[in-house]
Amino acid sequence: MAEDRPESLNPLEASSQPDEDLVATLPTREGWSTPLTLYDNCWLRSHMVGKLMLVRENFKPRPDDIILATHPKCGTTWLKSLAFTISSRSRHTFADHPLLTTNPQHVVPFIGVAGTGGDLDHLDALPSPRLLSTHLPLSLLPPAIATVGCRVVYICREPKDAFVSRWHFDNKIGTGAPISLEDAFDLFCQGCTPFGPFWDHYLQYWKESLARPHEVMFLRYEEIVSDPLKVVRALACFLGVPFTEEEEKSGLAEQIVGFCSFESLRNLNANKAAAGIERAGGKIFLEASSLFRKGKVGDWVNHMSKDMGEKMDRLVEDKFKPSGLEF
Repeated sequence: MAEDRPESLNPLEASSQPDEDLVATLPTREGWSTPLTLYDNCWLRSHMVGKLMLVRENFKPRPDDIILATHPKCGTTWLKSLAFTISSRSRHTFADHPLLTTNPQHVVPFIGVAGTGGDLDHLDALPSPRLLSTHLPLSLLPPAIATVGCRVVYICREPKDAFVSRWHFDNKIGTGAPISLEDAFDLFCQGCTPFGPFWDHYLQYWKESLARPHEVMFLRYEEIVSDPLKVVRALACFLGVPFTEEEEKSGLAEQIVGFCSFESLRNLNANKAAAGIERAGGKIFLEASSLFRKGKVGDWVNHMSKDMGEKMDRLVEDKFKPSGLEF
């Protein structure tokens, strides 16, 4: 369990380059499609840890930034599509929309991730207001996130469904033998997944949303599935661009829901082409359609045994019950 994980080292002082000697001393383990390294109690892909450990000290948030924060496989692509379409609707029509030709992962760059336009020098050069994204837990982002006034939208997902989506995705991008469902499940329950433990990730943003509800919006994937129109309207208000009376009369909110729906996005040519994912020593390639597997709530029952489901439920109850966060 998580209690058995080795302690990580404290963050470095501000630097523009990672300390390779320090990186080499951090705990590392195999298991998923790439090795993972434990940095400040968060498991990161080993080939990315050097760049990501610089984000907390070197990324400079701005007061008008909007940061979309997600744990992997919890609705990142959908949230990016919705937030981008809502916030840029005065600049684009559905006929010339960037999402028709560009994968959602690239219109909203990941903070600190090269290859998505998210390296820190590139982000510094972007005009304001910036729409950015991250998989990092709140503890690995700059403390100024909480003080400069930028807004954060966080989305989580029922852990059993998030796990199954994680397992499928990693087996698609891996270059070695696929990890079995049972081995992946054990790692997930130990908290050993990219950007895990998942419970720490969820809870950091959940607690921040309770403390600063006007600056941190906490969403569940299942909410978007069950009532996307309600979420789109709430998201527009939170982002500071609520729909006008004229837009409501014209049905713009409903059009955005349809344009950004799972099926609509999956069928766009931009999301059927190959997309490169950077890793140490080069790139691995996967079909962009890998980002649109099923998106179904409750699909875990088609993969996990009853015993596995019950074990996960007990873990979730143990980790989240004191916080009031429920699934």
